[in-house]
Amino acid sequence: MYEEAPSRAVPGAVLWRAAGPGGVVLPDGCMDLIWTDGRLLVAGPDTGPHPAGEVPGRAFAGIRLAPGTAPALLGVPAHELRDRRVELADLWPGPEVRRLTGRTAAYEDPCAALEALARTRLAAAGPPDPLPAEVTARLRAGQPVAAIARAVGLGERQLRRRSLDAFGYGPRTLGRVLRLQRALALARRGLPQAEVACAAGYADQAHLAREVRALAGTTLGAYTASAVAAGANSDTPQPSGSSTTA
Repeated sequence: MYEEAPSRAVPGAVLWRAAGPGGVVLPDGCMDLIWTDGRLLVAGPDTGPHPAGEVPGRAFAGIRLAPGTAPALLGVPAHELRDRRVELADLWPGPEVRRLTGRTAAYEDPCAALEALARTRLAAAGPPDPLPAEVTARLRAGQPVAAIARAVGLGERQLRRRSLDAFGYGPRTLGRVLRLQRALALARRGLPQAEVACAAGYADQAHLAREVRALAGTTLGAYTASAVAAGANSDTPQPSGSSTTA
């Protein structure tokens, strides 16, 4: 069983719960703070499919943070966590993590505890850097990287360095991940693959097939069949570190 809802306290974040690991985690450009079996963990940004069982546990609660948001909360550049699942204690001082673990365990709803933790840490970090949100929005609109660099007043190399810190990978890779998620959402609606390719911004259906295989490790047909079998009815991508419908 999997449930999610938008956070009312952390802009762009999603709170989620899962009964247990299962399926495959697909790249979505996000990072997650996870609570399971009395432990706090972080799921970094993915560049390919990961088995959900990488994070063992009986039940999960998490907050999925919008692309570019988590580094300010964690105090760690996103590229250091790329394709990794790590204990929060590996990133923060032990006494602080033990205090937060006890506080989270005391909440009836661990999602509320994670939301409060994220809200407090992000507020302490000061005003957010507007660059990640602008880059993400422009990539979602299908703008090329060179045009985005000009629009934000950076050279392409500077934009790549800033993107590695914010997202865990460069803007081209983030653009591919966001386009993949658009394609998966369209496929879940039942659109034919040729229409998915056109609407999501791929050159053609063959290009779509190559990208789904490269980033998701499967075919779009297999993904869609699995999503239908799992009863997927949401356009919202599943969070890093939790079970997915792939």
